[in-house]
Amino acid sequence: MQAVRFHEYGGTDVLQVEEVERPEATGHDVVVEVAGAGVNPVDTYFREGSYEPFTLPMIPGVDAAGEVVAVSEWVDDYAVGDRVVGTGLGMNHMGGYAEYAAVPEDRLAHLPDGVDLVAAGGAGVVAVTAWRALIDHAGLEPAESVLIHGGSGGVGHAAVQLAAATGAHVLATAAPRYHDRLADLGADAVFDYADENLADAVVDETGGVDVVVDHRLDDYLQFDAEVAATGGRVVGIGENDPVVGFSNDGVARSKDVSYQFMSMYNTPRLADPLAGVAYLMGEGDVEIAVERTYDLDEAAEAQRAVMEESVFGKLVITP
Repeated sequence: MQAVRFHEYGGTDVLQVEEVERPEATGHDVVVEVAGAGVNPVDTYFREGSYEPFTLPMIPGVDAAGEVVAVSEWVDDYAVGDRVVGTGLGMNHMGGYAEYAAVPEDRLAHLPDGVDLVAAGGAGVVAVTAWRALIDHAGLEPAESVLIHGGSGGVGHAAVQLAAATGAHVLATAAPRYHDRLADLGADAVFDYADENLADAVVDETGGVDVVVDHRLDDYLQFDAEVAATGGRVVGIGENDPVVGFSNDGVARSKDVSYQFMSMYNTPRLADPLAGVAYLMGEGDVEIAVERTYDLDEAAEAQRAVMEESVFGKLVITP
């Protein structure tokens, strides 16, 4: 089979398409013929060596979706021909930038008929992160208000739909060109993140938000405290600069605001939130927007774009 691999850490030039042996279904693995593999910033971190994978050469790609072509004798819940979506590859397991991928069953979920396999390939990291942030960590309830920073991004646009499906009052920030699309996905109010009066606009809309999902803690940690309601919950999923701090933590203390910092890789069993995401995709409540697709030999360009360009939704490799 053909697969993208890197033999050393470095820039996008280390990514090469090579002919390699197709993986076998051993242990608790299921072999999937990959229809789509989402391109995520974390894929570039593995390539650069920020998070060392378990072995080199390495096939990148945290996400994959497609049809099952082989099943280990130890696997009971999947069969050849099943449509599946998986995530959590790439750090300690070969990834999805390949014609076939072996996926552990505890990182896999059945995909309902009718869900586009290419779009599903981009679902894993972003939708599971959104699920963990909103449901597992924030405990978002119907009729609560939630602010999602960066609503047009991968995690953001999944979080908007997931929050809307819970019956929450959904606010998002994004560049103006994306406002209408986010409203179509279920956002009740969308704000320009560059608005100098953004905090006032959020508070005017809600009186104070119950939940915030923040992907740029270095920019918004203090802001989140200022717009939160009493008892508000802030879930931090990322930052551009690891130096994060308050200019006035009294604002957070005065309202008993709680902060939870998270990583999808700490999920006890990735198959559980992934199954919830797959169900909502089957119901039409969550749809992954695919901005652009790439062939295997365009993986370097895809990884450049995911870090340097503003896109709505996801970029996906289609082997």
